Amino acid sequence: MNICEIFFSIQGESTYAGLPCIFIRLAGCNLRCKYCDTTYSYETKSELSIEQILSEIKQYPCTLVEITGGEPLLQEETIVLCERLNAAGYKVLLETNGSQSIQKVPAFAHIIIDVKLPASGHPDSFCIDNMQWLKEGWDEFKFVISDYQDFLYAVDFIRKHKLTTHILLISPVLSLISLANTAKWIKDSGLPLRLQPQLHKIIWDTDTTGV
Repeated sequence: MNICEIFFSIQGESTYAGLPCIFIRLAGCNLRCKYCDTTYSYETKSELSIEQILSEIKQYPCTLVEITGGEPLLQEETIVLCERLNAAGYKVLLETNGSQSIQKVPAFAHIIIDVKLPASGHPDSFCIDNMQWLKEGWDEFKFVISDYQDFLYAVDFIRKHKLTTHILLISPVLSLISLANTAKWIKDSGLPLRLQPQLHKIIWDTDTTGV
């Protein structure tokens, strides 16, 4: 598999935020979001077999694993990796940009689907067929907002697709929007949105990798 990096850190996003987590960051992405903070994941740093990946993560005292990218679903072996991790006793999180089909992702995997908004440059990238494969109360929608227009777009998307029974995360780009403003918008929306700042950007320097 094309790998960018494998590391052990604190989960910075999703409802698992704050927990120790092993990250398997796969290389390659089909999008080029304007605010992307992992542009280094566009290129492959190494190629590892699934057996080599499993061997490497054994060194960490943790059973929570997130497969991320880049865009992990660009690699067909990602589904097999999910299955092997589950068989080995790991809890699997899969973060995807929503442009690729999640149909084959195993039901045990907890999907965090990142719906791209206008400021990302890719507001039309979401694969709408994915709606039928998402599991209510289990999988999560993440909306990274760069401005108020992004927030309004996210609210419209949620209402249009009747997503209020799903887990809904609002993640502000902290260099562009304050947490206070985001909190106010969430309160005013009347929707069950969860403010989700990137914890790793608060704990460590914003340019630090491998965290």
